Amino acid sequence: MMIRDLVTEVRLGLHPWERHPERPQRIVINVEMYAAPQPRRGKAVSSVVDYDYVREAIRKWPRRRHTVFIETLLEELVTLCFKDKRVQACRVSLFKPDIYNEAAGAGVEVFRVRP
Repeated sequence: MMIRDLVTEVRLGLHPWERHPERPQRIVINVEMYAAPQPRRGKAVSSVVDYDYVREAIRKWPRRRHTVFIETLLEELVTLCFKDKRVQACRVSLFKPDIYNEAAGAGVEVFRVRP
């Protein structure tokens, strides 16, 4: 299950120029959740790992307070991925495409296996 290249805005950053309350930053989010195949029971949504709850959480980010470290958002998404007990591993990446003029962007990524 995956969400690819979801773009949203969030108040994020360590530097003073990133802390302007009227100018949130664009971020690009990718989430992959890995689970063992499950037998499908008709059209029941409960028989598959649903990524809507991850998308809904991200959609609230433009309204959240300023977050200093991008790693904070990364860890929140990892925790959210493991909310579904069937998810055995996840890969989450956050990318700031507008942070540097000389680069396509900067960000963080983690691959985590359920302990």
